[in-house]
Amino acid sequence: MTHPADTELRRLAVKAAERGADVCLRHLGELVSVATKSAAGDVVTAVDRAAEEAVRAVLREARPDDSMLGEEIAEHTGAGPLQWVIDPLDGTTNYTRRIPYFATSVAVRRVSDGTWLAGAVCAPALGSTWSAARGEGAQLDSITQSAQLPLQLIASTARLVGTGLSYDPGLRRRQLRDLGALVCEYTDMRRFGAAAVDLCLVAQGSLDAFVEADLAVHDWAAGALIAEEAGAEVTRPCAEGDPVSARWR
Repeated sequence: MTHPADTELRRLAVKAAERGADVCLRHLGELVSVATKSAAGDVVTAVDRAAEEAVRAVLREARPDDSMLGEEIAEHTGAGPLQWVIDPLDGTTNYTRRIPYFATSVAVRRVSDGTWLAGAVCAPALGSTWSAARGEGAQLDSITQSAQLPLQLIASTARLVGTGLSYDPGLRRRQLRDLGALVCEYTDMRRFGAAAVDLCLVAQGSLDAFVEADLAVHDWAAGALIAEEAGAEVTRPCAEGDPVSARWR
């Protein structure tokens, strides 16, 4: 069942994500100062904040009463019915190393019951924007194509799983111990370093699955909805530290 209001939210999420991604792309390759946040390897730059400010400006103009939860700027609680969840630069380490797997992610949910309504992930160096609205399926818009997901892929016996590792050393050691059990169902694994992009790669059929624990809601909010609307089986975290997963069966 389609929801016209959710379609408009998807368009707004795309606009906001592309505005933030444009900030990231314009500064790519510049010498930027890098600070550490919660743990070694968890880095942040001035571009992260500038991109979030750009995203919020788009959302405020269109829906000034809604709440906003972002990674770099304090949460804003509004009187509106919706909350926007923003990751202005998912894959900051990749960004600082000029690895093209980074993105701006924007999702929106209903405050009353937490239902995810729309989301968009824009990976500017890959030339791709994935988006979805509840009940409408998922879409990829790129420099070369626009298509409903999943994309037609070459038939292959390869089955690929994506994952990531926590910044917390103890949890990272546990994740590495469990890696064998995770990978045994698949022929190979990939680790791209940006959960939002990984989830979208599941949506388009490039990955058969993605599983990662210890992610914040802004890391997976948009990507999980996009994978779900593409037809993948998605499990969202029930408690802090739980994994998010998306799989094709």
